[in-house]
Amino acid sequence: MNMQTKPLIARRSPGPDGEKIITLAALAVGGQGGGVLTNWIVAVAEANGYRAQSTSVAGVAQRTGATIYYVEMCRDTGRMPVFSLSPAIGDVDILMASELMEGGRAIMRGFVTPGRTTMIASTHRIPAVSEKIAPGDGRANGPEVIEAMGIAADHVVAFDMETVAKQAGSVISSSLLGALAGSGALPFPRESYEEVIRQSGRGVEASLRAFGVAYEIATGESPAPAPETETVAPVPVLHVPEKLRAQWAALEARLAALPAEVREMAGLGLKKVVDYQDLGYGADYLGMVEKAVAVDAAPYEMSAAAAKYCARALCYDDLLRVADIKTRATRFARVKDEVVVNEGQLLMLTEYFHPRFEELATTLPRGLGRWLQSRKGLEAWYTRHFDKGRRVRTDSLSGFALLWMVSALRPLRRRLLRHDSEMRHVSAWFDTVLQTAATDRALATELLANYRLIKGYSDTHARGLSKFAKVMGARDLLAGRPDAADWMRRLRNAALDDVEGEKLDGALATVRSFAA
Repeated sequence: MNMQTKPLIARRSPGPDGEKIITLAALAVGGQGGGVLTNWIVAVAEANGYRAQSTSVAGVAQRTGATIYYVEMCRDTGRMPVFSLSPAIGDVDILMASELMEGGRAIMRGFVTPGRTTMIASTHRIPAVSEKIAPGDGRANGPEVIEAMGIAADHVVAFDMETVAKQAGSVISSSLLGALAGSGALPFPRESYEEVIRQSGRGVEASLRAFGVAYEIATGESPAPAPETETVAPVPVLHVPEKLRAQWAALEARLAALPAEVREMAGLGLKKVVDYQDLGYGADYLGMVEKAVAVDAAPYEMSAAAAKYCARALCYDDLLRVADIKTRATRFARVKDEVVVNEGQLLMLTEYFHPRFEELATTLPRGLGRWLQSRKGLEAWYTRHFDKGRRVRTDSLSGFALLWMVSALRPLRRRLLRHDSEMRHVSAWFDTVLQTAATDRALATELLANYRLIKGYSDTHARGLSKFAKVMGARDLLAGRPDAADWMRRLRNAALDDVEGEKLDGALATVRSFAA
């Protein structure tokens, strides 16, 4: 997105000899080349007869560390200027943000001033830690930040500079510099920016390509890149062996017999479940969907929800699943794309694991697992010696082979203790849904959606189960009320909005008060 209003017209008041101090703050996330960008800006200023000073303040609270780089510059008149070491509220002429929410944070901190500040921001997203740890969708609202930029800044240049850099084979610091040059916020010609890039001596051609594209977008000579649509996890491509074709065709026939409103979601769920385990597991999944259809009616909203959440329930995260995902070629390709691995570079990938005693015991056959769980002395010994973070290098043969062997245990999954406990939990949940559907299909639909609360493994899974149990426990309190489905949705949203569960406890107290 390229948003431009009027040009920057306000500057800090002139000094005694007519010089003006131009202030520039750049907010960059760790690994984006913020230091390189700052050095380029200082070099451009000095090449054009300006004195310049740069400082940086590192932060560790967000996304691997967000650093504020600060530059002040003025024309060299022979007098030694007095520069500040950090940006001040209401005293920033140019604000650069290497990610959308960094731009929002700059606005909140008062670094963007109407009538004064030129704002240059990339509109791509790198989710913050606070967004990732939310049980539900914790992403901040990007369009609201872009709207705030237009209100807070005097001149806005905002588009996806990360995509521009990647398409040029460079990093975002190059496209940020191009956007700065194209904005006209600094009185320097394009050629001086390009010369500084050439003198840097590393990745020059790719950096110049990214610079040039961003420059033309900022000046309006070229359109901004189309915003990237939300990436949806691809449906697994199933390569069914010849000897299993007849079984797969039978599943497809059952799929085709479902109502049209349910068929697409059930097709996605079937492929996911079969990719997760096997064709027999896919038959079990379709059996659950068919039971939901039998107690539903057009427009089959409850059945569509069953098709979605039953697949999610059957494809739980265990050590086998985690190992499988971390050794797939698609994962390595995605990581290479995210960190921009160029030709001739090696990717060194370290995976972090924290297997608790519970994960070890439940990844064993049912009898052995239960025996191990009953040995508290063994649990204490394991906790003392092994209950700690483990790092596995999957770029090494030994590390990759270790995870691959764990993932190869998938055919044995149905014999494991974890599968036994998961299926008992899933059966109890789905039986409750079917019983509720007999009198209130809307409430049954919300009970299906409650499985959103359960995800991950280890501590994350345990917290999700606790919240799920609390929300499902309200079903008896709400049964028979005309607003039962609405209240069940409110309880789930309260559980998703708060990691600690305080909102959920308050909402449950409200339900108990009127249910009594």
